[in-house]
Amino acid sequence: MTEKYQFTATCPKGLENLLADELRQLGASVEKEQPAAVRFAGDLQMGYRVNLWSRLANRVLLNLGQSRIEDAEALYRAVADVPWEEHISPNGVLWVQFSGTNREIRNSQFGGQKAKDAIVDRLRKVTGARPDVDKRDPDLSVMLRLHRDLLEIAIDLSGDSLHRRGYRTHIGAAPLKENLAAALLMRAGWPKIAEEGGALLDPMCGSGTFLVEAALMAADVAPGLLREEFGFERWLNHQSDIWLALREEALQRRAAGLAKVLPEIRGYDADAKVLFAAESNIARAGLDRHVRVSCRPVAGFKVPSHREVQPGLVIVNPPYGERLGEQEALRETYAELGQQLKQEFGGWKAGIFTGNPDLCHSTGLRSHKQYKLFNGSIPSQLLLFDIHAQSAEKGGDSSAPRLSDEAQMVANRLQKNLRTTGKWAQRNGVTCYRLYDADLPEYSAAIDVYHSVEGERFAHIQEYRAPASIPEQKARTRLMDLVRATRQVLGLAPGNISIKERRRHSHKDSGAQYQKQTQRRSAGQQRGDQGADNTRTFWADEYGAKLEINLWDYLDTGLFLDHRPVRQYLRKLAAGKRLLNLFCYTATATVQAAIGGCSESTSVDLSKTYQAWGQRNFRENGMDPYCHQLIEADCLQWLKAAQDNRRGHYDVIFLDPPTFSNSAKMQGILDIQRDHPDLIRQCMALLNSGGVLLFSNNLRSFKMDAEIQAAFAVENLSVKLLDKDFQRNPKIHNVWEIRAR
Repeated sequence: MTEKYQFTATCPKGLENLLADELRQLGASVEKEQPAAVRFAGDLQMGYRVNLWSRLANRVLLNLGQSRIEDAEALYRAVADVPWEEHISPNGVLWVQFSGTNREIRNSQFGGQKAKDAIVDRLRKVTGARPDVDKRDPDLSVMLRLHRDLLEIAIDLSGDSLHRRGYRTHIGAAPLKENLAAALLMRAGWPKIAEEGGALLDPMCGSGTFLVEAALMAADVAPGLLREEFGFERWLNHQSDIWLALREEALQRRAAGLAKVLPEIRGYDADAKVLFAAESNIARAGLDRHVRVSCRPVAGFKVPSHREVQPGLVIVNPPYGERLGEQEALRETYAELGQQLKQEFGGWKAGIFTGNPDLCHSTGLRSHKQYKLFNGSIPSQLLLFDIHAQSAEKGGDSSAPRLSDEAQMVANRLQKNLRTTGKWAQRNGVTCYRLYDADLPEYSAAIDVYHSVEGERFAHIQEYRAPASIPEQKARTRLMDLVRATRQVLGLAPGNISIKERRRHSHKDSGAQYQKQTQRRSAGQQRGDQGADNTRTFWADEYGAKLEINLWDYLDTGLFLDHRPVRQYLRKLAAGKRLLNLFCYTATATVQAAIGGCSESTSVDLSKTYQAWGQRNFRENGMDPYCHQLIEADCLQWLKAAQDNRRGHYDVIFLDPPTFSNSAKMQGILDIQRDHPDLIRQCMALLNSGGVLLFSNNLRSFKMDAEIQAAFAVENLSVKLLDKDFQRNPKIHNVWEIRAR
């Protein structure tokens, strides 16, 4: 009588019922579905068959038993009771993986160590020898799972995860795992479509995973045939005759499947480099005569014309973006995809797999079915569409969607501001200015317009933090209304809009302005990052000064627009004089002073990033590095050190400190309301007898110290040094001119 075994097949979360159906089709007796796994029974041949033929499983485990345990000693005894000498040679290599805890075993590493000791001690006692223990290339992998007080003991028959078929040596930036791709194809109905001769097309095929998995299904090729080895091949109970017979059967089925004419399976991508990876993977899978790829953008996606192609399935895993700026830029891509599907693919099915289902609205298509899945740890959805049913709907052009009534209201305000502020900027040679600053209270954001020296226009949208009373989804909807209105009114390409959430930082977050935005995000990379150019910079002209702008990587852009008249005032003030610029940021004020004829300058800032940025600004404007010096230093410490040897050295000092700073590099904490009297006195000591200090900050509640006003001649220039584009917000900054009495 054939011996029956208990197995567990693991899988990605969300695929349990699909895997159960697959196991039944393979002849297994399915006993139970559980999170990310399915239990089944069968003979040893069935365990081998699932390893060879499952397109969905990660691993196949052979269950050796279960035990109720309460403490470490009970764990040891339960593991030591297993006849491990029947599973591994005492001269072999062992690896033990342990997961879970209970009230007594509170650490999985401790549980794994205890289990390993039990196995090794048992083998030493029975055979007189012990195996080596090594994670790399083990002969036997033991899997133990503790849930509450129930310990499950199993051995891994698969070895490496079954999703690693062996054909994919070249991968793109964020590829789908092979078994997830297979699951998506099954959900989209590909096996039936292929059986009926329907085609499969992927307009953004990347490294070709959909294409290969679809061809393997259509040609009846076992996904495990390309693997070099399985875990069971070094198991002491391995029966090679059963395995070799199964493998021979799979090879015969493969030969028969590839001998017939397969449906059209073709992929496209706009990136020629990633297509090289796809071609290599297709060839390694032995499918290069059956699967083709071509370089083509989504806008050119059409039904192949080289042969009669029967309507089938379009399946795609498009980028879906992590940041709002990326997402808005991708709306055009999704819109193009929807437009091509409606124009070219009537009668076809389509499946879009995305981690951002909201973007699918831009296709103009309505899905008739959705499946919730995970792409790694990212919650995602597969949306299925019937293109024939959608093709006759009105409003087919979704590349330029009509604005909602709310977004149109915002657009009307932006158009009004363009007629006033925009024309003012044009008349006065202002190329970078604020167009909108929470003019409509429910749309609380600032919108700045930047023109590059090449004439390209950009928008920088900084969302103010919504009140706690506003639901997050409502705030997000309003922001996207604002983005769409901005894009339409300014006529911008999606990639020319940068979106950031602007909020007041807590003290512990005071260094956030120095961080790259990519450093402040989660570490997980999404496919939406692929191809997104978020590190580009451009040069803008401000009254003859060329200044580097970066709208994407940092909280600030490299140019404080509200300080435009302050820089102009400083430019006149410093003509023919020696300037000290403290907390200089990207040194744009120093550049303006130099263009205005400043004879010498010293610019101090603690940030390496801003020092390097300032150097680029200096070089672009041809500034003499011997006359204009950049110093990387803590301004507070530099000021103290300068008191002895730089008294009376400067004619003009520009002091523009942050409101608060406790950077790890600083030796102290800066609070501008508390510390400004000392800072001002130290600066005044460095001025010559006719010198002037220009002191600025952006603390809205700032009050100038009475003793400073009594000791020096102090004039408030805040209103005077405010341009038209910031007059709605007169407290945007404080500017004081201070001289000796």
